[in-house]
Amino acid sequence: MTYIAKPRLHHPTLATNKVGYTRRDYEGKISTLCAGCGHDSISAAIIQACWELDIEPHRVAKLSGIGCSSKTPDYFLGASHGFNTVHGRMPSVLTGANLANRDLLYLGVSGDGDSASIGLGQFAHAMRRGVRMAYIVENNGVYGLTKGQFSATADEGSKSKKGVINTDSPVDLVAMALQLGATYVGRGFSGNKAQLVPLIKGAISHGGAALIDVISPCVAFNNHPGSTKSYDYVREHNEAVSRIDFISGREEISVDMAPGEVMDVRQHDGTLLRLRSLHAGYNPGDRNAAMAYMQRHQDMGEVVTGLLYVDPLATDLHTALNTSARPLNTLGPAELCPGAQALEKLNNSLR
Repeated sequence: MTYIAKPRLHHPTLATNKVGYTRRDYEGKISTLCAGCGHDSISAAIIQACWELDIEPHRVAKLSGIGCSSKTPDYFLGASHGFNTVHGRMPSVLTGANLANRDLLYLGVSGDGDSASIGLGQFAHAMRRGVRMAYIVENNGVYGLTKGQFSATADEGSKSKKGVINTDSPVDLVAMALQLGATYVGRGFSGNKAQLVPLIKGAISHGGAALIDVISPCVAFNNHPGSTKSYDYVREHNEAVSRIDFISGREEISVDMAPGEVMDVRQHDGTLLRLRSLHAGYNPGDRNAAMAYMQRHQDMGEVVTGLLYVDPLATDLHTALNTSARPLNTLGPAELCPGAQALEKLNNSLR
């Protein structure tokens, strides 16, 4: 059904925001992801956040890498600037674009494979340099485009669809972001839109490097031994003339959690994901306390969600480099090439 385009006509009674756009104006193409994929819920949350922030779509530059998650920018903000980079290189391309034009709002969308494996170094330097961006990681713990192998964020002891037990320690991007100096750090769950939309709004509005790690269950790779709906069971009981894979649609997993509440969320494969929503009195202004709090509850088998840390006085890479207040891509030869006398003065100052 991906060949079907969304209708351009809008119902005249649709609500508009302060800049005259309806929520539909922030949508993109029809999603090609599996039915019930958590990534689509994240796209919906981004759409809602931008609409509520009254952002003009053409002011946004969205960048991504490679993977299921990195396909999603095609599904939101169809009228914005977009660039799909090579695997793991989104942060460096975004950094270059940000330095060239500081007037745009930068939204980086990535996945656990794209950011925690091949792009881990790129992720680390974007965080420590304070590149002003909303960095959203759609984290499902598997490589969805290559049949569900463990990603670097998969928990130790978790089981793959083939029954293999993961023996590697996970990469925790939230802990890394806190350690590397990110000034806005949060974690969400794709099924909790009430919490995720405000987190995204805060990240977009933040003045420095903002990371949101979103737990986003993969609905395609939960076929396990003993399931009559698994690929292997059907193949063993069917005399087929060809080998065809079919991924059946599943219902989206959603929750509604109060501050401080702990909830066990059952996944499609029957396993439980234990979420803890930050309590109302939590102080997100202490970086060390945030790291200790997250680790303490991780040892209890809980995934903490909410705004873990924020620095309200954050600065960005432009401040550190003391760049021009005018976007670099608007400067002409007179500003960029001030002449031999200015060059000689600069050289003398470095001797």
